[in-house]
Amino acid sequence: MKPLDNSIIAMADELTAWRRDLHRHPELGYQETRTAAFVADALRGFGLDVVETGVGGTGVVGVLHGASGPGDESRAILLRADMDALPIEEATGAAYASAHPGRMHACGHDGHTAMLLGAAKRLAETRAFDGSVVFVFQPAEEGGAGAKAMLDDGLLERFPVRAVFGMHNMPGLPLGHFAVKPGPSMALADEFSITITGKGAHAAMPHLGCDPILAGAALVQALQSIVSRRVDPVDPTVLSITEFHGGAAKNVIPEVVTLGGTIRAFSAATHQFMRAEVARQCAALGEAFGVAIAFGPSVTPYPPVVNDADATAFAGAVLAGLVGEAALMRDPPLIMGAEDFAFLAEARPGAFVFIGNGDSASLHHPAYDFNDAAAPLGVAYWVRLAQAALPRA
Repeated sequence: MKPLDNSIIAMADELTAWRRDLHRHPELGYQETRTAAFVADALRGFGLDVVETGVGGTGVVGVLHGASGPGDESRAILLRADMDALPIEEATGAAYASAHPGRMHACGHDGHTAMLLGAAKRLAETRAFDGSVVFVFQPAEEGGAGAKAMLDDGLLERFPVRAVFGMHNMPGLPLGHFAVKPGPSMALADEFSITITGKGAHAAMPHLGCDPILAGAALVQALQSIVSRRVDPVDPTVLSITEFHGGAAKNVIPEVVTLGGTIRAFSAATHQFMRAEVARQCAALGEAFGVAIAFGPSVTPYPPVVNDADATAFAGAVLAGLVGEAALMRDPPLIMGAEDFAFLAEARPGAFVFIGNGDSASLHHPAYDFNDAAAPLGVAYWVRLAQAALPRA
């Protein structure tokens, strides 16, 4: 890795302090009131020209103008970080571990927020660019479509920009490395719920009921056959059942069972086929087992993250200048995980990059923790990106 600017290296302790404070106080989607206040207060302290709160619920937007004042849309870019945590019990054992049982920053959004704050501070100190940088701190990435909520609240009408950029940490990618992929990068995600309503009975007299647990078990097996037998093997697609709830007593067959899961794909046609096939299997097995099965797909599925070719080439050039080609993976494998940055990338040309988190636990794992050593490098990327995108005349 090439040496970082001394001014950014000097921020390391402050970045760590911010990140660990946020880590200790995780908040779930659309509940990020403390986090949003932390961010807004920091941005005001840095001297940003505009700081607005409550965008899309609990989102925060800061605007910084360059040395020659604000520019129009052609001279403005958007940098985005997410703020929400996950409903997971932390198992890191860290001194700064979550103070709130059942909630933790298991995806590194605390680190993402700290890095973008660091970039805002450094850019505000120098204003060594022409135009405007829009800093977006977004709520509810974890399934709540916070990016869409901010767009629906007029984000791009109120803060017009020509391009959007995002960054996420990646466990397993070495510290000091980045990855970026042109075109489709992360999958579409459609969360669904299934309710199976049968007829309850005593466990000793199952013939008097219609067992929704038995129907649910058969349905789980049937749904797992869709991808393996009904989808082209070279078309990346995943269906996962992640929830199965039913029953409250060992001697009672329940009346209702609920299941939940996700469909992940890259093409709209495959996504629609998967939805239709799940609905067909639910109807067929409901008839076979004499139960009612209701399939409820997501109202707002996340689209796939599709990186714009030009924006990706530009981000890649900035990264290569920062860490060198040897530390830049320019065509990483497709990721079946989803990201609601996809909504922003649909609205404007965008590039979503990954920063190495080193040898850490995986995302969404109770033992995961953001690597504080990555934060200065993330700040350096944001600063160089803004200065390269909005060069001074």
